[in-house]
Amino acid sequence: MCGITGYVGSRQTDDVLIEGLCRLEYRGYDSCGIALAQKNGKLYLNRVSGRVQLLKNQVKERPPQHGMAGIGHTRWATHGAPSEENAHPHTDCTGELVVVHNGIIENYPGLKENLIDSGHSFRSETDTETIVHLIEAELKKICGGSFRKKAPAETLERNFFEAFRRAVSKLEGSFAVSAIWSRCPELIISARMHSPLVIGKGKDGNFSASDVSAFLKYTKQVYFAEDGDIAVIKKDSILFYDFKGNTLERKLTEIEWDAAMAEKGGYDHFMLKEIHEQPAAVENTLRGRTMPMDGDFVIRELGIPSYFIKSLEQIQFVACGTANHAALVGCRIFGSFGIPCFAEFASEFSDRAKMLNGKTLVIAISQSGETLDTIIAVREARAAGAKILAVTNTVGSTLTRESDYTLYTRCGPEIGVASTKAFLGQLASLYILAGHFAVIRGTLDDSQAEEYAAELVKLPRHIEKILADEKNIRKTAETFSKSEHFLFISRRFNYPIALEGALKIKEISYVHAEGYAAGEMKHGPIAIIYPGMPVIAIAVSSENLELVNGNMAESKARGADVLAIVDEKSAAIAKAAHYIKIPYVPEIFSPMLTVIPLQMFAYYIALSKGCDIDKPRNLAKSVTVR
Repeated sequence: MCGITGYVGSRQTDDVLIEGLCRLEYRGYDSCGIALAQKNGKLYLNRVSGRVQLLKNQVKERPPQHGMAGIGHTRWATHGAPSEENAHPHTDCTGELVVVHNGIIENYPGLKENLIDSGHSFRSETDTETIVHLIEAELKKICGGSFRKKAPAETLERNFFEAFRRAVSKLEGSFAVSAIWSRCPELIISARMHSPLVIGKGKDGNFSASDVSAFLKYTKQVYFAEDGDIAVIKKDSILFYDFKGNTLERKLTEIEWDAAMAEKGGYDHFMLKEIHEQPAAVENTLRGRTMPMDGDFVIRELGIPSYFIKSLEQIQFVACGTANHAALVGCRIFGSFGIPCFAEFASEFSDRAKMLNGKTLVIAISQSGETLDTIIAVREARAAGAKILAVTNTVGSTLTRESDYTLYTRCGPEIGVASTKAFLGQLASLYILAGHFAVIRGTLDDSQAEEYAAELVKLPRHIEKILADEKNIRKTAETFSKSEHFLFISRRFNYPIALEGALKIKEISYVHAEGYAAGEMKHGPIAIIYPGMPVIAIAVSSENLELVNGNMAESKARGADVLAIVDEKSAAIAKAAHYIKIPYVPEIFSPMLTVIPLQMFAYYIALSKGCDIDKPRNLAKSVTVR
């Protein structure tokens, strides 16, 4: 998840771009840059590894000539470490074409290989650079081998559009792309596929961005581009086309948000925005990784040899907080395929580390990749001879540098301190790994692997259905808003989700909440139940449903006010006072869905109490001390 911005008009373009990047910096902040088509016919390019303020200072020292069209980008690294070379915008071989991009191009390895074979020279590790070289290649085809010949402005713009159209038509994956050409200094061309793109209509020029916050100071009139749209943007006009070149009509909308709301996409808090981003986050994690379920994936992306996976004696998870709950789910997923697994808090790992050996794979999970306890646990595991696989969201982080292998969750920045979409990305990553490992070890045959992958790719749509029930979840949460104690219970795959539900309540509402394995109720927790106490049970379809139902009955008999998270099949069996219904999936996949209503439940409890949801007291986003 990165931030892109573009402007063409009579204002000072570099100032507009820098201001837009400042507004977008919450979307990505490891590198940034701008490019302008200058009046002298040359391209101005300025990039830095670091924050927008550094770029601003650098532009002040080396200002561009005035140019009408410009684009900018603030990056959250996905392909290639944070560096000036990998920072956007990216140029072609001529230094005249330039693009910025948000998203992931799945088929870039093949495209890049063909372009290199055709004589193109690449300067970065990014998938984005492939796009600009594709445009260059198409321009050369259109212009008969050279596009530097003099031609009327109208011809140049028509050729630029056609080359851009052909190039984006070859891309697979998710993208919002904006491009400029120094020979068309009054034109920006942008396109969208599965990644946000908004076009702003202003009085002194027009805008292109991944988020309205980039230009809200100048206009509140916007077009929301749809998948497959190409926008041709000039100072006084905005035209839309599809990928075949046919004209389109798009509705102009008046935005009522203020600047602060715009950064949050109109939501009151980043946490709620990030809860709603989870379908896209899961899609980004799964994209290109589920089919076919075989060893090729593991070898290609991670570099883990199949023989090592076959020889594993155990998998050891280490993590902290919410990531540890992902680890506990991961243990159950891998365990269901017959792979011995253990999960340990990273802060309690020292003794366990001494039992590892060269046939152990340690899976270290951390959203930031900078969690100190997890990094220390990784060092202890390495000293014992184990191999390390990092599951993280952050390219170039300490954890990735100290691991043998890395699987990126590709969720984009998470601003709210209480993790939501990062957790779901971690879970999705573990499902991917477990499926591929099971195929390699022979515990999933081809048909089972196809069924497993098919269930995974359905998950984003299931999540959307749960989010569509937000009003009911909010109403249910408000029923419990005065409560100061909560008990969350479930079994097997969803026991860690009971822990996560309780943690979310504690993190952002500051009230007491406990998560327990439901089978432990009679071994102590049942003693704390009093009349009216909320008991939240995850009671989805499983071989243990009757047992969970019995635990709910025990709680109800002692006066508890029971809320059940049920699916379309278990709803007729589970007995509770309140229900939140989710789509049915096989039990192994249910944690991906059951956690969603619990996140929203916690959010609305905290909202009713007036808590600082995005910045809970005493907590930090990345815990870099012990």
